[in-house]
Amino acid sequence: MYIVATFQNRIIIQIAMNTGKYIFSQIVEFLPQRQFERIVKKYTDIAKNWRPKPWAHLLALIFGQLAGCRTMRELTDITTAHAAKSYHLGMGSEPVSRSSLSRVSMYRDYRMFEEFAFHMVRIAQDKRVGREFRLYGRFYAFDSSTIDLCMKLFDWATFRSRKSGIKLHTQIDIVTNIPTFFSITNADVHDVNAMDEITYEALACYIFDRGYWDLARLFHIGQVNSFFVIREKGKPVYEIVEGEDTLEEENVLRDQTVRFTGKYNARHYPTVIRRIVYYASELRRTFVYYTNNFYLKASDIAFLYKNRWQVELFFKWIKQHLRVKSFWGNTENAVRIQIYAAIITYCLMAIIEHDLNLNRNIYEVMRVLGCSLLTKDSIKELFARRPEDEDVHDMHDMQLQIEFKYD
Repeated sequence: MYIVATFQNRIIIQIAMNTGKYIFSQIVEFLPQRQFERIVKKYTDIAKNWRPKPWAHLLALIFGQLAGCRTMRELTDITTAHAAKSYHLGMGSEPVSRSSLSRVSMYRDYRMFEEFAFHMVRIAQDKRVGREFRLYGRFYAFDSSTIDLCMKLFDWATFRSRKSGIKLHTQIDIVTNIPTFFSITNADVHDVNAMDEITYEALACYIFDRGYWDLARLFHIGQVNSFFVIREKGKPVYEIVEGEDTLEEENVLRDQTVRFTGKYNARHYPTVIRRIVYYASELRRTFVYYTNNFYLKASDIAFLYKNRWQVELFFKWIKQHLRVKSFWGNTENAVRIQIYAAIITYCLMAIIEHDLNLNRNIYEVMRVLGCSLLTKDSIKELFARRPEDEDVHDMHDMQLQIEFKYD
């Protein structure tokens, strides 16, 4: 046995029982199976007696996500080739076939996977909420990403005359890097309409890009005692109510309290708002932010908006590393199930990283485990050593800085 971590003066010990267990089997142990089975019972499943059963169905999808399978054929070819391991991987005594997986993905109620995804989100967020962050509080970045689909195969997802598509609306907790809200709509749904689905937390701060510039909806956020930060869209007309002549904060050019004077803007946002002009020296550009938060420093407001890249990075990563651009089924039900399986996989990696104290970013954990699913090493041992050329700091932070963009 060896010590994994200490917590509140209690030593948490992991007994060396992973010898002989496949990496994927060790991954599955971090999933709350009983909770999933309770959720399954809540929904009428016309595929109740079909194989694979819901639990094996979920595991097959997670396996495909981690293995990077681009098609259902690729996934089932792998499970068939390793049929002797199927039972030990938790998928049952028989390997998952392409026809059976296609059938249950078409008819099994996607809502059981959706609810379980939200349950995994809550677990991952609670575990990672203590991560270090410059500011104290709840901060969320909200954005959407369009996934283009072939019209001939996905005719239900109407978008344009020659193209189909869906839109994934996501809210990321920028402290924990966990998606706390997600909604799937047709791609023709405007971004601002998704703001109506958000359950705003009191005293939490929500960060939007300028595509969400809707003053009536932003005013509502203040009415429920929440905060927002948004980048200026267009050049709204305003009058200065208060503004400092001398600003001590570096790169802060203006920190003003203003009131909109335009006919429609004044009607939709009838109170004062804070306007901040910030010079991003690393980009040699000036940006204008609006917020109803009069408590944080102007530089902190700019810092929060800069951290909005986390939701952009999540979309980029989920498209590149999780199977959401090449779907394993053509029906709306199958598409939804696959997206929820992708989010479950993401949260599962976050939980494993926390519980085993791996001190790696989620993306690296998934990359290493995805290449080791059918080996019999211990997960902890896979991350015992870092590459010799890797700095002690999180190299992913450097990547984030390079890829950061203002919209």
